[in-house]
Amino acid sequence: MSDKTMTADEVVSRLRSGMTLGIGGWGSRRKPMALVRALLRSDVTDLTIVSYGGPDVGMLAAAGRIRKIVAPFVTLDSIPLEPHYRAAREAGAFALMEIDEAMFMWGLRAAAHRLPFLPVRAGIGSDVMRVNPGLRTVTSPYDDRETFVAMPALALDAALVHLNRADRLGNGQYLGPDPYFDDLFCEAADAAYVSCERIVDTAELTKEAPPQSLLVQRHTVTGVVEAPGGAHFTSCAPDYGRDEAGQREYASTPWPEFAARYLGGGLYDRDPE
Repeated sequence: MSDKTMTADEVVSRLRSGMTLGIGGWGSRRKPMALVRALLRSDVTDLTIVSYGGPDVGMLAAAGRIRKIVAPFVTLDSIPLEPHYRAAREAGAFALMEIDEAMFMWGLRAAAHRLPFLPVRAGIGSDVMRVNPGLRTVTSPYDDRETFVAMPALALDAALVHLNRADRLGNGQYLGPDPYFDDLFCEAADAAYVSCERIVDTAELTKEAPPQSLLVQRHTVTGVVEAPGGAHFTSCAPDYGRDEAGQREYASTPWPEFAARYLGGGLYDRDPE
């Protein structure tokens, strides 16, 4: 066992252009925004982003860093359509594989188990097969002979997730109402980086919540970053809710203007209130 703590910039120094990068969280909830901001400050580009998308996808799309997106949606939750993502998509800035939420989850699970695909009922009878002509179906070899979508593994070169607490060894804990599949992102990746609100001693992890809250296990984690407010302006319940005013400002401000402040350290470079 070893100390895996590092800075956000050290995490980004391990990423390379052309990678397939998974980003945890869900919409505008518990996104690893401190890591995304560090990524935006780098010259890493040509990325395939795999995400239950929120402002992480919107910012990277607006900055021209994405070659392809794999996602079931891209939303700000209280603002249904992510405007910077939508503008980049309408401009044809990247390729898109849009799939059902369950298909996405099974793609992560297949990668986590190092399988080439997993069969799933989701998608059968829908336009998901039409808009994704590369998808294939499989037939059950048993008497039922049911047809399934063969959801390909969403294998990741690296994953970025944000959790409430972690220890220096890489064990990560969520304290909010939903795990958002962050464990699958870590398990599906060759390297996983966890930012957290606070790094604590291992023994402290089970004092705030039960062992079931230890979502991410150290053997799947490459690095840990202590980043108070690291999900802001997205939510990180119960530590803080979404900064609705900050999110509205992001959604209504042209990207170059917003980026100059956001990446320059003058905007949101603080703990959320």
